[in-house]
This record gives sequence, C-alpha cells and structure tokens, in this order.
Amino acid sequence: MLMYPQINPVALQIGPVSVHWYGLTYLAAFGLFLWLGTLRLKHPPFSRMSADRAWTRKDVEDILFLGVLGVVVGGRLGYCLFYKPGYYLSHPLEIFFVWQGGMSFHGGLVGVVASMLWFARSRARHWLEVADFVAPCVPTGLAAGRVGNFINGELWGRFASPELPWAMVFPQSGSMQPRHPSQIYQFLLEGLLLFVLLWLYARKEHKRGQVAAVFLMGYGLLRFVAEYFREPDDFLGLLSLGMSMGQWLCVPMVLFGMGLWAWAEKQPQTPH
Repeated sequence: MLMYPQINPVALQIGPVSVHWYGLTYLAAFGLFLWLGTLRLKHPPFSRMSADRAWTRKDVEDILFLGVLGVVVGGRLGYCLFYKPGYYLSHPLEIFFVWQGGMSFHGGLVGVVASMLWFARSRARHWLEVADFVAPCVPTGLAAGRVGNFINGELWGRFASPELPWAMVFPQSGSMQPRHPSQIYQFLLEGLLLFVLLWLYARKEHKRGQVAAVFLMGYGLLRFVAEYFREPDDFLGLLSLGMSMGQWLCVPMVLFGMGLWAWAEKQPQTPH
C-alpha cells in the first residue's frame, strides 16, 4: 500500500501572498473550458448556424464568467442546504465564510443551470442549445477539481484491503488504515472518461437537449459508482438504503437526464 505524499497545498509564496494548488486547479478548469469552448464552435450545429445566430468566442467568454458565478454561489448554497441545513440555519452569516470550505457539485450544477438560463434569455437562445454547447466542456474542469482534492488530501476514500496495490494511507483521516484514493477514481471516471465519451458523442449533431441529457446521465452514473469508494461525510454517514448523500443527489440527476433524452428524441429536428 502507498502513503499519501503530504503535498504542500501552497504552490507559491510571494511575501504575504500564498498561491494555493487548489486555486491553480480552478484556473486550469477555467482555461480548459475556454479552449474547449472555442473548439466547440466548430462542431455542428454551432458551426453551420446563420450569421445572426452564430456563436462567437465572446459568447464562450461570457458564459464562462456567468458559469464561474453559478459554480461559486450555487456550490456554496448547495452545500449549506444539502449537507448542513440545520447548522447554517442557526449560523446564517457563516454561509458567506467560503474560506472555511464546503462546496457541493450538485449545488454548483443548479447554479450553472441558472447562469445558462440567464445567458440564454439575454441572447434570445433556447436554454437547451446553451446546455448542449456547455456540457462537453465541463468534465475536464471536474477532473481538475479532483486533482485539487487529492493535493489537499481531502475527500479520501473508504477503507480498502491492504493487498490493493494502490490503496493509500491518509494520515489526516485520523487513521493509518489503507483507503481507496477516491479522488483519483473520480478524476478518472467523472473527469477523463466522461469527457472522452461526451466529447465524441457531441461531435455529431443530435436533437436539441440530448448532449446535455447524456452529461446528466453519464455524470450521475459515474459519480454514483465512485461514491461506493468515497468516505461519506462524517456528520451524515450513510443514509437510507446504505447510500450516501452524493448518491441520492445523483438519482434525480440520472432520471431527469433519461427523461430529457427521451423527450428530445420525440421532437422534430430544429433548424438553425
């Protein structure tokens, strides 16, 4: 088994200013989105839209800005609502203490959906068109975030057999027992694997909403699997049916994705 390498979370110290690896992974996520969004402009149907409907790099930059706001606000509010509602109802001002940590992917997803709705309304576009454009550009950002989790030595996995070659001891977990490096599992599954599958799927034209639907189904299923190896939050533990909060939040995500894909399949092909 392996020992967690105890990586210094500070990548660079310049006087009183500390540059953390986790912040750099966020910057990498935003840079990857901008690059992939630019490439996405060449995919149908966006590559053959009429001049008055064509997507531009400015659109990519604007939706990135709105998406960042959605991730931060939605992720924080989602964590407070889904994971510690009682605590934050009693300490409402601490909702704004983002430096103390506590973000939820599912809350961030709701925030991003809200930002896409705003963008779609401001540009007179259908929100599913916006969702289809954005979806394939998201998994690499998720992968970058999991790298940040690993560097910080947080969100470690459940106990693993000492015979597992890549089992890892995380001393910060309070135990010297080997665990699954679940951050790496999530990096590989909902990050790289989801990106490859979704990017290949999105290169061909589909009914409006189906690319976004595949993202919802793919992320939900892969995150559901990864949660079996990730240690549940100590203040929640496992919930009904032995499932974690992350798994329960994935269930409606997958069901909605399935319903959206089936609904879109019955719609006529939308002209662009």
